[in-house]
Amino acid sequence: MELPQQQYDVLRQLAEASAPRSIADLVAALGIDQANVTAACIMLQQTGYVAIAESTFEELRLGPDGEPYAARPLPERVIVGVLRAQGGRCRLTEVPNHCELDTAQVGGALRWLTQRGWAKKEGDALVLGANAPADAAALEPDEQLIRALAGGRVATRAELEAEGLPVQAALDVLSKRKGFVVLKERTQRLVSLTESGRKLLAAGVQGRRKVTQLTPELLAEGGWRDVDLQPYDVTLAAKQLYPGKEHPFQRTLERVRRVFLEMGFEEVVSPWVESSFWDFDALFQPQDHPARDMQDTFYVARPDRCRLPDETYVERVRATHENGGDTGSVGWQYRWSRELAQKPVLRTHTTATTIRALARHSAGRPGKYFVIGPVFRRETVDYKHLPIFHQVDGIIVDPHASLATLIGTLTAFYTKMGFPKVKVNPSFFPYTEPSAEVLLYLENRGDWVEMGGSGLFRPEVTLPLGIHDRVLAWGLGLERLAMFIHDVKAIGELFYAAMPWLREAPLCRA
Repeated sequence: MELPQQQYDVLRQLAEASAPRSIADLVAALGIDQANVTAACIMLQQTGYVAIAESTFEELRLGPDGEPYAARPLPERVIVGVLRAQGGRCRLTEVPNHCELDTAQVGGALRWLTQRGWAKKEGDALVLGANAPADAAALEPDEQLIRALAGGRVATRAELEAEGLPVQAALDVLSKRKGFVVLKERTQRLVSLTESGRKLLAAGVQGRRKVTQLTPELLAEGGWRDVDLQPYDVTLAAKQLYPGKEHPFQRTLERVRRVFLEMGFEEVVSPWVESSFWDFDALFQPQDHPARDMQDTFYVARPDRCRLPDETYVERVRATHENGGDTGSVGWQYRWSRELAQKPVLRTHTTATTIRALARHSAGRPGKYFVIGPVFRRETVDYKHLPIFHQVDGIIVDPHASLATLIGTLTAFYTKMGFPKVKVNPSFFPYTEPSAEVLLYLENRGDWVEMGGSGLFRPEVTLPLGIHDRVLAWGLGLERLAMFIHDVKAIGELFYAAMPWLREAPLCRA
């Protein structure tokens, strides 16, 4: 009787072993691909010659945030040492002066000091807590685990527990610290020889080589007589292939661009570094508006000023700000500053681009423009905010345009993007009147979510440009839209190089 060579080799390896062997051991012993060994074991199991037992185990390693503390103490341990050296009490702002921690690290450690009961905050001071460790050399369970996994070590829970480590107590603490320890569940397959397999070997079974293709050498030397052609088993697991593709967020931006082009819009662009004139003044935003403060806007040091456009237009904008000019408005009733208008900024919205397009637009004819690009604001980073994000801005110039036109256009856009339920709520924006928030209904959440602002440009915006027709305008966030399309929970995940997600993200959706 003959068996395929790889199956015969597996049987021989198992017969020589005194205990079941893992797939990994068989791969190392035979020197062949793991997929081939696994396939051979499965075929032998189906014929009853081997038995395969599966078991799961937990594997631990340090995450990127935990690795630095394999060689140095945790911040809260350092702060406890400072407090002891200072008699049990120290002003919070003085702690960095007594150790290598900076202010941010001290602030981040307050949570863990409080949870452990190692210290507490009293006014502007930190006070040593009742549970503070007295012995700097006596490590807590989480600290022991971090040290045990130093040097890139990967270990199972069982291995660590055999070393006397309190693994569960350590994980109870470290599971609350994101990125400190990575815990993976693994599956181990142990293969053992059955009685039928032993009898088969005892009966003198031989191995016969199987090949997947006839090579010139086999044909020339006559070796084809001693091999069998391996039949293809289409049910076996194959190697997963990942084609090259664009980043999901980039595909979202391209899809948005394609939708607006299909709707007859013309794409426009402008610099990321913009003058305050185009970013604020041309939109009738007063020069003392809070959005223009350093706390909200990134100002550029070099160049220290930007060139302003045609002086006739600049003069109209100045007059509109000061007294309304020829717009019928009373303006903002202050002295407009050319110097402030020349200050360069990282553009805070892509409306700066569409207002430039409106300035170039030939009065008296309809027009539709859009822009897609990054904008910059001093946002506090959280799961839905970043200081850099993307917007799509658009305008429609048409004497017959109305709010119905605006709502219809935005509904058509979002329907093409896969979100057919759209509504607007009355709102306020400095350069549109009336103004409206744009909201989408998310079926999976059962809730309405705000996506951006829209409205009709005020006469104070359009008349200085010589535009007497109505101008519809909108500015919509694209990160939030991409999060809904790709089912991402936090905005930062759109930009992380998370290879499993990038590989599995579908190229198209039904």
